[in-house]
Amino acid sequence: MTGLGDETWKWPEHRWRDCANRVRAGKRLTPPWPEGKRCAVALSFDVDHETVELYNGGKSISRISSGQYGNRRGMPRIMSLLRKYDIKASFFVPAVAAKLYPDEQRSVADEGHEIGIHGWIHELNSLLPAEDERDLMMRSADALEAITGARPVGLRTPSWDFSEQTLAIARQMGLLYDSSLMADDSCYELLENGERTGVIEIPVEWIRDDAPYFAMSTTAPLRPHTSPEAVLNIFMREFEQAHLEGEMFQLTMHPTRIGYRSRIWILEELIRAAKAKGDVWFATHRQVAEHASTEL
Repeated sequence: MTGLGDETWKWPEHRWRDCANRVRAGKRLTPPWPEGKRCAVALSFDVDHETVELYNGGKSISRISSGQYGNRRGMPRIMSLLRKYDIKASFFVPAVAAKLYPDEQRSVADEGHEIGIHGWIHELNSLLPAEDERDLMMRSADALEAITGARPVGLRTPSWDFSEQTLAIARQMGLLYDSSLMADDSCYELLENGERTGVIEIPVEWIRDDAPYFAMSTTAPLRPHTSPEAVLNIFMREFEQAHLEGEMFQLTMHPTRIGYRSRIWILEELIRAAKAKGDVWFATHRQVAEHASTEL
């Protein structure tokens, strides 16, 4: 990692260029959507459960119990809505969370949803030696396959923390796509040191994530909270503009954020608004990546 102590303003040009170009957005991939649909909607859920606190040492039983809420109440509410509207979504799951709740993840997979890699214990990739990051990614894929019966084809790094080695490891694993980076609203091909990789990026954004609006820390000086109505307004405006442009609306949610009684209605309102358009393709991230890859 670098910081002010590295005096980055003294870097020669080749160094900052190498850093900026290590992983970069390539061709934007906006193919016509299937069946003449105008817009794609890709809903996703990061099923962290207890792993955030466990990664940090697991000393707070209170925060661990908050993670357990995601399994006991958040996931059942999410799954009920997806069944009600016959929608398939993508679930990115740390291997430790899947091991804690194997029946939950088997049920998700059995209902036709996608399970993607989300680290081992919600670790930060940029803090890991390359060999440890590679080992954890491969072990995570193995664990998810053993539990669900399907090998993951997509990756979302925990906290969207993408190291210098992450893309190379994803390529070694033969992954179809990543969903951790933020260079566009639409899908694009990832470039590594200026070279095409064939790996599709399904970009995320903190604006389209429930955590920044609802997360709270009892130790932080600020406790951000945005009203559910305001969050719905932000998400809805993102969707409406994606529909106007004929592109993709990707959304990231968490069972421990959106799954509460005062918030789950946000997801239903979004689904109802998108369904009412009559020309929206609801798809998993895998389906979006497979479709976008036809433009490579």
